[in-house]
Amino acid sequence: MGRGTDQGTRYGRRRARVALAVLTAAVLGVAGCDAAGGDSPAPSGSASQRSKSAPAWDTSPESVAAVGDSITRGFDACAVLSDCPEVSWATGSSAKVDSLAVRLLGKADAAGHSWNYAVTGARMADLTAQVTRAARRGPELVAVMAGANDACRSTTSAMTPVADFRAQFQEAMATLREKLPKAQVYVSSIPDLKRLWSQGRTNALGKQVWKLGLCPSMLGDADSMDSAATLRRNTVRDRVEDYNEVLREVCAKDRRCRTDDGAVHAYRFGTDQLSHWDWFHPSVDGQARLAEIAYRAVTAKSP
Repeated sequence: MGRGTDQGTRYGRRRARVALAVLTAAVLGVAGCDAAGGDSPAPSGSASQRSKSAPAWDTSPESVAAVGDSITRGFDACAVLSDCPEVSWATGSSAKVDSLAVRLLGKADAAGHSWNYAVTGARMADLTAQVTRAARRGPELVAVMAGANDACRSTTSAMTPVADFRAQFQEAMATLREKLPKAQVYVSSIPDLKRLWSQGRTNALGKQVWKLGLCPSMLGDADSMDSAATLRRNTVRDRVEDYNEVLREVCAKDRRCRTDDGAVHAYRFGTDQLSHWDWFHPSVDGQARLAEIAYRAVTAKSP
């Protein structure tokens, strides 16, 4: 009877050890699944943890490509109805602007390591082609300012629908990511076009230039304050705000994309920051202000 008891005790102990082993294996198995693709933190020092802790944003990129529209081309900053890329906020060489590229790379390096692929008159639908051209240079940072021309149409009904704007920007970002998987992207918000109208309308020369067809959805019949004109301008204002929300949302889904958090849209351009030819596009001083905003966003330790 005593021997049977010993055997029973040993058997019970073996069962306990087996149960403990099974439980341990189960726990380790669950932990392994979480480390590979679950929500639990990876083991200290693992490849997964190192990948997640690696900085997604480099505040000192060594090359810059710019894409976008007339603002990035420095349109009307130096002469009437002309591009002036040397004063571009993104890649210009002018000491009066101190562009994003010059601030990041230094004047000497910026000359050979920054490129401007923006096109005056471009809309969001054109961004994918610009990104494709820029990708051939292999830039470490791509600076984007686009969307104003999607609102600056002949009429408010001709403005790019928000859903189309989103699809076009997503396509451009997908193309960029396919061709430049490690490139960083800085996305500027679109300026407040109604603010530019309110400032520029004080100048008689500027209003004459506006009559040549400059952003008629906002600038047409510049002095009219009737209900129809007010509704038209407010419709453009609201569409720009919708576009800026799209830029923020799409960019937020890419860990290597950063916006200015609406800083350009919020900037209160005065007459000194507007072209002294069309009183709508940024002047040289306005370009310098855009460069400041971009540099702060790109070099910030966190978005």
